[in-house]
Amino acid sequence: MTADPSGMARPATLEDVARVAGVSRATVSRVVNGAHTVDPRLRSAVEQAVSQTGYVPNRAARSLVTRRADSVALVVSERERRAVHDPFIGRMFTDPYFGRVVSGLLEVLRPSGVQLMLMLADDAASRDQLVGYLRQGHADGVVLISSHSADPLPEMLTRARLPAVLAARPADPGPPIAHVDIDQHAGAGLAADRLAALGRTRIGTVSGPLDMPAGRDRLEGFRDALAAHGIHEVAAVEGDFTQAGGAAAMRRLLAERPDLDGLFVASDLMALGALPVLYRAGKRLPEDVAVVGFDDSSAALACDPPLTTVRQPVEEMAAEMARLLLRQIGEPGRTVPSVIFRAELVARQSA
Repeated sequence: MTADPSGMARPATLEDVARVAGVSRATVSRVVNGAHTVDPRLRSAVEQAVSQTGYVPNRAARSLVTRRADSVALVVSERERRAVHDPFIGRMFTDPYFGRVVSGLLEVLRPSGVQLMLMLADDAASRDQLVGYLRQGHADGVVLISSHSADPLPEMLTRARLPAVLAARPADPGPPIAHVDIDQHAGAGLAADRLAALGRTRIGTVSGPLDMPAGRDRLEGFRDALAAHGIHEVAAVEGDFTQAGGAAAMRRLLAERPDLDGLFVASDLMALGALPVLYRAGKRLPEDVAVVGFDDSSAALACDPPLTTVRQPVEEMAAEMARLLLRQIGEPGRTVPSVIFRAELVARQSA
């Protein structure tokens, strides 16, 4: 803060910084706006003057120059409108996946001075409102968590030519949108290989939702790998990637296959719900049933015993989403490649 002629404190201006630094106002402006062509000695003098005067850049004025909002939206797209009290709203803050995505995004966005906002899209009206909001320049791009094959939002973002990265591969056929994913098929195959190596033959699985590419890919990858081991009969019950859904699916699976000795649960959170059901049925882990999960989230360590699982490096994947999005924003019209991460098995005590 500096003082005006009346002695009252006022916010520091570019002129104040320029006077303290002994440079022109234009040089201060270039430093504040991130220009890379400023002499390092002048940049250092300006940065010291900014610290000394307490100058805070006017983001609104900067946006007029750069035509950017310096923010991106993390959009969670659901199939249908849900009431405010619907468990999904709470699940966003309790499911380890969402927290890990935010952590990975912020690792890249914070050093770039880009803010992250959370937005929900759960019906046609909210999707139209979202696209309109983005086209008006209130955010520079989108990281989209869209889990269902029929979701029109990826196509809407592509058609509007908005920078966007999808946090999973799009459904087939899908729009030409950049995405970051893990090799879901191969990852589930690692779970099958583990169970087969343990000599388990009466195998079942709690799959993810089959209207999601990840749910289908994990189920197909698991079945394909078991078939390569000569195991063609696999009992499968569809789950919903929640703890309660895992418990419900496990009860149905045990009713269908009470003698199972190997189990793949397509998410750690579902496994956290499934294991107590196995215990109540008198099953011991891993003696009676060997169990493998998927994600390597905090839920895997909350299981008793700790869960053998397929690691999905969510934080690293989210950081890559942020990098791809910033590249699109920085170079409009640029096509950025999609990135597929490799899965790996993390062996613990459940299998």
